[in-house]
Amino acid sequence: MDIAEYQRDLPGLPKFLGVTFTRVDKEIVTAELVVRPEHCNPAGTIHGGGIMTFADTLGAVGTWINLREGQDTTTIESKTNFFAAALVGTTLMAESVPLHRGRRTQVWETKLTRPDGRLVAKVTQTQLVL
Repeated sequence: MDIAEYQRDLPGLPKFLGVTFTRVDKEIVTAELVVRPEHCNPAGTIHGGGIMTFADTLGAVGTWINLREGQDTTTIESKTNFFAAALVGTTLMAESVPLHRGRRTQVWETKLTRPDGRLVAKVTQTQLVL
C-alpha cells in the first residue's frame, strides 16, 4: 500500500495524535508516535488512553485492509497490558499482527516499544466485520 497516500488521508483522532504509518500490509501494520505533552497524564508519561488509541488505530487499519469490498469494521473488545512508561519526546514504535482473520471477526495484537527496546504495552483487540 502507498504509505504517503494513506498518511495523507488519515482521519480524525489518529491524525490529531500524530500517528505516522511506516508499513501497511495485510500481514503487519507498523507506525510511530512521538509522545507530546498533550498525550500525557499528570505524571508526565503517555496516558493509557493514548496508548490504547494508538494500538486500536493499527488493529483497525490491519482489519480494514483485509476486508472485502463493501465491508467495514469496528472494535468490539480490547485488552491492554502496560509494562513501562514513555516520557514526552519518546518515539513509540508499534507493530500489529493478525492472530485471527475470520468472516465475522478479526483479532490483532499490537506491541508498543520504546527506542531502547523496552516493551511499553501489549494490546489485543477484536474487530467486528460489518
